[in-house]
Amino acid sequence: MNRIIKDISDNPLDIENFRFRNLDPNIFLGMASDRYAGWIGQIYTQKRYEGRISRRTKKIRGKSYVEKTLPVESVEEYFEHFPLLEIDYTFYSPLLAEDGKPTQTFYTLKRYRQYMGQNDRVILKVPQAISARKTHRGGRYIENKTYLDAELFIHQFYEPAIEILGDIFRGMIFEQEYQRKNERLPIQKLAEDLEGFFEAIPEDTRYHIELRTEAYLSPPVFKVLERHGVGQVLSHWTWLPSLKKQLMKAEGRVFNSGNQRIIRLMTPMGTRYEDAYAKAHPFDKLIEGMLQSEMVYEAVEFMREATEKHVETNIIINNRAGGNAPIIAQKVAEQFLTERDQCKHA
Repeated sequence: MNRIIKDISDNPLDIENFRFRNLDPNIFLGMASDRYAGWIGQIYTQKRYEGRISRRTKKIRGKSYVEKTLPVESVEEYFEHFPLLEIDYTFYSPLLAEDGKPTQTFYTLKRYRQYMGQNDRVILKVPQAISARKTHRGGRYIENKTYLDAELFIHQFYEPAIEILGDIFRGMIFEQEYQRKNERLPIQKLAEDLEGFFEAIPEDTRYHIELRTEAYLSPPVFKVLERHGVGQVLSHWTWLPSLKKQLMKAEGRVFNSGNQRIIRLMTPMGTRYEDAYAKAHPFDKLIEGMLQSEMVYEAVEFMREATEKHVETNIIINNRAGGNAPIIAQKVAEQFLTERDQCKHA
């Protein structure tokens, strides 16, 4: 049975104890993925999961890291703390196979839904089979033959996602990988490709695209996004400029037709994924010198704009942005409330 939060009093704001629901009617703070055992004592109750923590080994640059993961049902406790969750495992596989049969990702998402309530919000990453020009296989990147395949998107992701999640399905992120200069498409070609894709799929207010190549943040591309109501994801990520500069390139506009914005705090600027992961693991504390203060201040600026202009703003935080996402959320929320109080008394 789905858990239902009936009233705001069921979950009062309590930043010290990592409870961020009801921070503001236009601001939704959440994590990039969940179920981290490193969050026990912050988001998760230790006794609740004793003997039920799974372990897997992840290799990065030849070094092995043990990841400890809580069971799916922990998402119920997660949503006692946050109003929003970005689910990233949908990036690695469509929900349905080519023959229309459910994949393991489909069943996992369906299990998640059992522990979510009517006031919870979910943003899904669109499968890389659709959003990425190249995919990583066998230790190298190869051309993706299903890149921007509208039929795959509609039948193997979009329709089953709506079927599973219903009204709590609040956004989709098309994440395109960073492309080196000698691999990039001409900007006009990218704009034409995106135009054809968004023209071919159902109109929807939940589309957002994250372009990790700065050169693509350009007027021809922005015209396509504006025409189809597709949001520009602002991402604090390795090779992108600051959040503020990304916004300036779009002249401060909100392209999403649902008046919704997505801000992703992913990695410190200039730090590769592998290095950020190695520093942050096992994700149970902030790492000295890793969290970039400018990222926090910029996130708070967007939160302030959300309250002033009534833009529905989703702030998504990754452990790799500083070591521990819940503590980063605390710092962001505290700074936002401090500035809001100062404005009230000015």
